[in-house]
Amino acid sequence: MTVELTRAQALAVRMTSLLLHPGDAGPDGTPDSVAGVVTWFGAMQAQDLASGLWSLGARLPRFDLTDVNAALERREALRTWPMRGTVHLVPPRDARWMLDLMGVRALAGATKRRAYLGLTEQVATKAVDVLGQALAGGGRLTRAQCLARLAESGVDSGGQLGYHLLWYASQCGVTCIAPNIGTEQTFALLDEWAPQPYLPERDEALGLIALRYFRSHGPAPVQDLAGWTGLPTSDARRGVAAAGAALSTVRVDGRECVLTAAALAGCGSCPSTLDTTDVRALPGFDEYLLGYKDRVLMLDDEHKQAIIPGGNGVFQATIVQAGRVVGTWKRSVARTRVVVTVAPLVPLRPAQRRRVEAALVPYGRFLGLTLQVRWP
Repeated sequence: MTVELTRAQALAVRMTSLLLHPGDAGPDGTPDSVAGVVTWFGAMQAQDLASGLWSLGARLPRFDLTDVNAALERREALRTWPMRGTVHLVPPRDARWMLDLMGVRALAGATKRRAYLGLTEQVATKAVDVLGQALAGGGRLTRAQCLARLAESGVDSGGQLGYHLLWYASQCGVTCIAPNIGTEQTFALLDEWAPQPYLPERDEALGLIALRYFRSHGPAPVQDLAGWTGLPTSDARRGVAAAGAALSTVRVDGRECVLTAAALAGCGSCPSTLDTTDVRALPGFDEYLLGYKDRVLMLDDEHKQAIIPGGNGVFQATIVQAGRVVGTWKRSVARTRVVVTVAPLVPLRPAQRRRVEAALVPYGRFLGLTLQVRWP
């Protein structure tokens, strides 16, 4: 018999899955390292680096920005384009199979993009070879240095060509994005940054990505797994089947959703309502919203425009109370302080505003800067 969950119960489980709610997320407890958090999720959106770093910081309260950057320098995670043509943080040993399983789908559109840019396949291939040779032997080059090497070899990287060629080299599994040097993005060879890749067969890979998605996002419908990975729904269902007994199904508002068997076992203690004093300040591209196609549990329809203005894929940073979005925030960083401007989407009483301000304190501490909060 399928278990029925209320919206509140489903949201409580989901917030725990997302590592945004107190409680043990798994048999070994809540991950307490960058490697642990990224492995828990499988992949974490990181197109915007500042947002990606705070996504980690929000789940690792004892870490500051220096700690997270140091973990990335230790190669606890790396950035590449594993799915949907978008940059994510992934475990290094998993980067190659993720590219082979999901990233390859983005390559299908590369021919059309090259035609638009006036770029031939031969030149794109030459660019990949040039970057591979330039980075060999443990090399690490900034974006500007990569483009300079291309120019020296006779490859035009002006305008949009440069981004496309850097993306293409990583999408092909030759390079990956290494941690910044100062404010400059850098690239390294994937084989050197992740020298011991795990290479599962396709069905096992589908099962792994399904398990990790529902472990970190469940309960959610299978269609959300398909949307997150960019895989066809048939592959998403195949992945659920491959994960076997590790995954279970429930119904939320009459819709079938998937979560881990471990999460289902803990549903008996799910609260009927979430604690309204639990307030979080999350980055705009956090998995909390970006990891779903159906966001009804977390976001009112009337607030969608404020979160994704114009539906252009640029997500605003959110203030989340009891698992629901109640406001947005923007930051302005100076040398010694960070100014955060909050825009409420619902009326907030003085006590609620104080909780919002308290929820932003960890962000200032993460950056190592004095925090100033402004209200409209």
